Amino acid sequence: MGYIFEFDPVNAILQCRFSAQVTDELLKAYYFAAGKHAARTHPRAAILDLSDATFFEVSSQTLRDLAREAPAMPDVTVPRFIIAPTDYLYGMARMFQLLGEETRPLLHVVRTRDEVYALLGIHQAKFEPVEAINPD
Repeated sequence: MGYIFEFDPVNAILQCRFSAQVTDELLKAYYFAAGKHAARTHPRAAILDLSDATFFEVSSQTLRDLAREAPAMPDVTVPRFIIAPTDYLYGMARMFQLLGEETRPLLHVVRTRDEVYALLGIHQAKFEPVEAINPD
C-alpha cells in the first residue's frame, strides 16, 4: 500500500508513516483514509511521517487541491504534524500548510519526531497498527 496507520492509545496520537514512493494517487488515498481513521480513533494529535518515503512525486496542483478540501480531521483544535526531513519535503509540506492554514491552524511542519514530541509535551509514544479501511 505504501503507508501504514498506527495509534498510540496512551497519548491518543494517530500516525501515518509512508514507506514507498508517494504519488498523487497515494496521497489522495491517504487523505481519505486519514479521515476515516480519525473518526474511529478520536485522536488528540495526528502525525504524517514522510521520513521513510522513498520518493515524493506529488504535484503542486494536488497539494493545492487537498489544501482546499475540508480537513481530514474536522476538529481544528487537534494539532497535526508533518514530519518532513528533507528540504524538498519540507518545502512541499510548508506549501500545503500555508494554503490550508485557515482550516488547519494547528498544522506544524517539522523535521524530526523529537520536535513533534516536544511540541506535544511527551517523551515517547508506543504505536500499534490500526486496522485497514476499505475504500467504499
